[in-house]
Amino acid sequence: MMSGQTLNSEFVTFEPQGYVSAANAGEFWQELAHTVENQTDSAVLVDMASVEFMDSAGLMALIKGFHLAQNLERRFSLCSIPPSVRMVFELTQLDKVFEIFDSKESFTATMV
Repeated sequence: MMSGQTLNSEFVTFEPQGYVSAANAGEFWQELAHTVENQTDSAVLVDMASVEFMDSAGLMALIKGFHLAQNLERRFSLCSIPPSVRMVFELTQLDKVFEIFDSKESFTATMV
């Protein structure tokens, strides 16, 4: 699992790639926490477009990131979740917890 980060004037984008599973959930969590804690913007967008697979350990890391952002009074959103990964969110009903957008553009439109 590799991840990247894109800075925007109003939010930071965290971009995980590949498989997010028990094998690398610790590393994923550390990178996500670093992104949430060390950015100066009011919002974090996790762009899931390049995620091929996510298991419960990956979901737990996202939930921890969501709670961390809430504690820091930052917006935490997800976008571009592939259908195979989105199914996991729907089965666990986490699609009702997270703010999920179809694309980065649809998220950006809410930043006005």
